[in-house]
Amino acid sequence: MSTPTRLRLFCLPHSGASASVYARWRRALPEWLQVCPLELPGRGMRMDEPLQRDIKALAAQLAEEISRDLNGPYALFGHSLGGLLAFELVHALDARHLPAPLALFASGTAGPARRDVSEYAVEKTDEQLIARLRELQGTAEEALASPELMQLMLPILRADFLLCGSFNYGRREPLGVPIHVFGGKQDSVRTDQLLDWQIDAASDFSLDLFDGHHFFLVQHESAVLRCVRRYADEHLARWRLGVARQQVTG
Repeated sequence: MSTPTRLRLFCLPHSGASASVYARWRRALPEWLQVCPLELPGRGMRMDEPLQRDIKALAAQLAEEISRDLNGPYALFGHSLGGLLAFELVHALDARHLPAPLALFASGTAGPARRDVSEYAVEKTDEQLIARLRELQGTAEEALASPELMQLMLPILRADFLLCGSFNYGRREPLGVPIHVFGGKQDSVRTDQLLDWQIDAASDFSLDLFDGHHFFLVQHESAVLRCVRRYADEHLARWRLGVARQQVTG
């Protein structure tokens, strides 16, 4: 009996976060949808590595790192900064003639084509970073009031903001992969900014909105994961059909 095909879901974290933000997903999703959080340099298990401030360079590094794991179907998921980084990662993989993902999931992040990153191009003070964290409503006040915790978190967040500020859309061809966009109804990222992802979608596009602010994927995790699972199941079924057809015609 053959082993069921799994779809790897490479997950990219938001600003200031480590791969551990996706730990719960491994328990919440079925075995065939294999959650593979990507740890970025300078945090978590890669704390000893220097923080990256150039988004293209980081995407190129990640493309090399995951290249050996692309021998089966996979998709990319990124929230906030992670969504923008996932976009760059698709381009970096394409530039290396590596297999394309079955889909890109972009969560809580504006479409790249008309995105204004000038706000993030200048290094932020500690006070500005803490004010931004409070605005995003994803960090407890107890954590914001802890000098020890902020001493660890703020350098990562500062570098990640500069990482976002380094983004340059330039001249791009639409991605040849389906794009599924998730957004929070009360988030500062507007619906029209989420719809801008259509500019880069050469194939299927969808937009799903959830109650909540920027961290709706935490507040309404079950609803978000139901959507991820549904789309992933559809793409994996199409992939299996394509493989079966190749075997028949081959």
